[in-house]
Amino acid sequence: MSRKQTMTAVALIASVLGTGCAKEISFSKDVNPILQKSCLPCHSVWGPGYAATGLSLESYDSLMKGTKFGAVTKPGFSGASALVIFVEYDHQPVNMPLGQKRLTPEEIKLIKKWIDQGAKNN
Repeated sequence: MSRKQTMTAVALIASVLGTGCAKEISFSKDVNPILQKSCLPCHSVWGPGYAATGLSLESYDSLMKGTKFGAVTKPGFSGASALVIFVEYDHQPVNMPLGQKRLTPEEIKLIKKWIDQGAKNN
C-alpha cells in the first residue's frame, strides 16, 4: 500500500470512528427545556398556537404527532423539519417563537442535532 493510500485509509477510519463519538442529544435534558421555555406558552392545549395549528409541545408524543397540517419533525433530516425551518429562519409575519425572543443559535443547533440523530424520546 502506498503512503497516499495509507493516509487515505487512516483518514477514513478516523472519520468513521469520530462519527460515533458525537454527544447524543437528549430530548428530556436538552430539547424539551428549550421547547418548554420558549414554545409552550403558545403551543399548549390552551394556547393560540395550538388553536391555530393543532401543535402541542407539551410532550414528546405531542411534538411527534405534529400539526393538523402534518409532521413538524423528520427524524434524521433537520433541514426538512418544519420545526427547524420556523425557528431558524425569518418567516415574516410567522417566525417562532411568535412575539418572543428568538431561540439562540446554540438552542437551534441542539434541536437540529437531536433531529439529525433520529429525534429519539431519550
